[in-house]
Amino acid sequence: MVIILSSLFSSTVNNFLISFGVVVGASIFGGIGAVITNDPPLKAMLDIASSIKIWAVAVTLGGTFDSFAVIEKGLFEGEFRSIIKQAIYVLTALLGANMGYKIIKLIQRCSE
Repeated sequence: MVIILSSLFSSTVNNFLISFGVVVGASIFGGIGAVITNDPPLKAMLDIASSIKIWAVAVTLGGTFDSFAVIEKGLFEGEFRSIIKQAIYVLTALLGANMGYKIIKLIQRCSE
């Protein structure tokens, strides 16, 4: 049980940080691109952060087909633990993406 919990914890931390990093990294590099093209960087960063959140979750989960296969296995073969683990992974990925968006929003708010 300790090994499973440790693996679950490390996977959730990784999922959170990957989705967080995708949103923040894409926003920062998009802001750099906006500076180069003489556009307002903070507006571009916020637009990118809001539109890339769902892609950050998809990147974190490693593609949606793997997630659907695990959910299907859980539903039709009675493995409810895998459904719960997958739900935890999705929720932590969503939390990381939203936290990255909030950080970018905070950066924009602090610059005003």
